[in-house]
Amino acid sequence: MGTASIHEGVRRMRFSSLLERTEAKELTQEEASEILGINVRTFQRWADRYAAEGDDGLVDRRMGRRSPKRAPEEEVERMLGLFRDKYADFTVKHFHEQLRRRHGYVLGYTVTKLALHAAGLVSKAPTRSAHRKKRPRRPLRGMLLHQDGSRHAWIEGLPAMDLIVTMDDATSEIYSMFLVEEEGTASTFLGLREVIGERGLFCSLYTDRGSHYFYTPKAGERVSKTQQTQVGRALSHLGIEHIAAYSPQARGRSERMFGTLQGRLPKDLRLGGITTMEAANAWLKTHYIAEHNQAFAIKAEQEGTAFVADRHEAWREALCVIEERTVANDNTIAWNGRRLQLPESRLRPHFVKAVVRVHEYPDGTASVFLGPHQLATFAADGHGISPDAQEPGRVLAAVKDRPSRARKCASLTATARAAVEVARVGTEKRASSRTKKLTCRTDAAALVMA
Repeated sequence: MGTASIHEGVRRMRFSSLLERTEAKELTQEEASEILGINVRTFQRWADRYAAEGDDGLVDRRMGRRSPKRAPEEEVERMLGLFRDKYADFTVKHFHEQLRRRHGYVLGYTVTKLALHAAGLVSKAPTRSAHRKKRPRRPLRGMLLHQDGSRHAWIEGLPAMDLIVTMDDATSEIYSMFLVEEEGTASTFLGLREVIGERGLFCSLYTDRGSHYFYTPKAGERVSKTQQTQVGRALSHLGIEHIAAYSPQARGRSERMFGTLQGRLPKDLRLGGITTMEAANAWLKTHYIAEHNQAFAIKAEQEGTAFVADRHEAWREALCVIEERTVANDNTIAWNGRRLQLPESRLRPHFVKAVVRVHEYPDGTASVFLGPHQLATFAADGHGISPDAQEPGRVLAAVKDRPSRARKCASLTATARAAVEVARVGTEKRASSRTKKLTCRTDAAALVMA
């Protein structure tokens, strides 16, 4: 119990009684001070003032004096007015940030919070539950990333949408954030492509057990380790470990982050006059992510990074939906309710009955591959896209990076076919002076001249 909690009259009566007992040597000053709840030095000052002024010396001299450090009443009233008129649904911390940013406010956060409490505009936070030990963060950036989606009315006047966020476990730094109508495989790949394309490959990805992330044989049980979704296949191909969370508490770090975003982001979008998903995504990428990271990201435990550059850029053809199709008799394949017409190629006269792979990218475009060779690229509406300065039969980047000896002995199908069309002599018997078998070192020009 401190001095401020002792009633003025009770304090005088108790002090005078205790002072008499100390003078009679019944109590020491230390014991009397402890009974009053004050320190010995204060008891001695009171005794001196009581001896000099009597009961008047025990009057609290702070009463009626205004602190020179007290906040100006005009500024406090201005702050309360702004909260009532424009920021009534903001948290105190978010409100204080906007005041400093937009209204030239200079008072501190604690003064603002106490004034709002005193005015009855903001209620005090409830008492926290028992302490729970948090899972330790990874020490390096890039060791573990979280990806999750949150459905919410992010933009006023529009229906609820999913906000897809990819963040680092070591720092809580957001690497990718965008709005989509519905979370799924395409949104997952889009977020991963933004992160890996900018920073490189990482070690592990932590997600919930959504059907686009994992295949679960029986609801509520553990995910399958043998049957993979498109996301699981892509991560396995890139050497990224995929970790499943089995409860909301296990995803506490991302859950708390979404709580912050739901409290702040819709209001910031409203203040910015943003009313469409396209404008919101552009604003998130150019403005909000950097501001959020500056306010909430922390420093990693260790210096350095666990991100690794993908030298062959294998992620471009891994982070997409990949399915096999058999080419029909009219040299087309079925895809998403459309027939994709394969163009002419020097690889083969046609691809009927051939098994090809279709890669569908997050933007809706699709490419058709036969082995490492890219046969065609199609827009989302099924129309073919003409490659820029690209010969038919372009191969994947990983094939181009093979050793030079392997490249020299690569298939001469395309070159040989063009040359043989010139050199073909029908059913006539081959001259004995001509080479009977082509080798990988044969030059195409020599075939033409033969």
